[in-house]
Amino acid sequence: MIGVGVIGLGWMGRVHAQAYLRVAHHYPVPAPRLVVAADPVAGLRADAARRYGFGRTTGDWAEVLADPDVHAVSVTVPNFLHAEVGAAAARAGKHIWIEKPVGRDATEAATVAAAVAAAGVRATVGFNYRHAPAVAYARELIAAGRIGAVTHARFRLLSDYAADPKGALSWRFVRERGGSGVLGDLMSHGVDLARYLVGPIEAVVADEATFVPRRPVPGGATSHFATVEGGVLGDVENEDYVGCLARFAGGARGTLEASRVSVGSQCDYGFEIHGTEGVLAWDFRRMGELRVGGTTVHVGPGHGEYAAFQPGPGIAMGYDDLKVIEAAGFLRSIVDGTAHGPTIDDAVHAARVVAAMAESAHSGRWVNTG
Repeated sequence: MIGVGVIGLGWMGRVHAQAYLRVAHHYPVPAPRLVVAADPVAGLRADAARRYGFGRTTGDWAEVLADPDVHAVSVTVPNFLHAEVGAAAARAGKHIWIEKPVGRDATEAATVAAAVAAAGVRATVGFNYRHAPAVAYARELIAAGRIGAVTHARFRLLSDYAADPKGALSWRFVRERGGSGVLGDLMSHGVDLARYLVGPIEAVVADEATFVPRRPVPGGATSHFATVEGGVLGDVENEDYVGCLARFAGGARGTLEASRVSVGSQCDYGFEIHGTEGVLAWDFRRMGELRVGGTTVHVGPGHGEYAAFQPGPGIAMGYDDLKVIEAAGFLRSIVDGTAHGPTIDDAVHAARVVAAMAESAHSGRWVNTG
């Protein structure tokens, strides 16, 4: 049985723990054993032990890596710790399931990738939107030539989680701790989807903006969804919005847009992909639907991993199901040594494209991603 440790017990750490527990309900793989969970907050540790049955908890993530019963580690800490914890886990011989962005910049992502390669461990990255059955079906249709040659595409990731000026100045808004803003948080997903569906991006020209330049400083640990009434204001150090034109290696053109301050937009994520013979469109908020030309297809068994969850078309799946798919792929990769899902190389590619966008936004010029 694969022994698992989870480092970081915020929302995403809880999502990973739940996914591990659900894997055996949906896939013919043995359920992993939740050995140890680490977080500096005692209340989160106690809650994780009670809810998910971890054998033990600790406030020191290094103890997870030193435990011989731990074979695989989920890295679900804030961005500024991703590279340090991810690389250390790989060097300790642990397989890693790490959330994006893998580092605060492309150099940190490459550092983790190098540690993974040197250790010969498996690494899965949290690009979960590609696991939606409708996205998998779109990829199948594109590969089969159903829409002809792709000519242009649009990818959007619009949210309003930071639209309120009273939103607390959490680590996400501080460059030293969060790195980039919406580039790493949301645009990295858009880049991964674009590459997964259309192909590699060769060059970009981008613009960015910070529309809420100052936020109230919280009195203690907080999430990026929390609000603060009054108090001292601090500077937001990274971008709220990014818009980008892209050239794909195959000749297609595209636009990618991401915002964390789009008032009224809750998880407005999706794409439109146009070809010489058709069009595909998908909206995460209607995750089980794919528009193929003028027809809406309700995904069902035979589309991606849908059959592992529901017996017939039209029954809704949710975000957490995508993470179960990701967990199953991670565990399968450990067992058979073959990648099943997004890899550390995918994360490095996304980081390089995101870095090119940031460079372009500052220079005002087209930037190659290679």
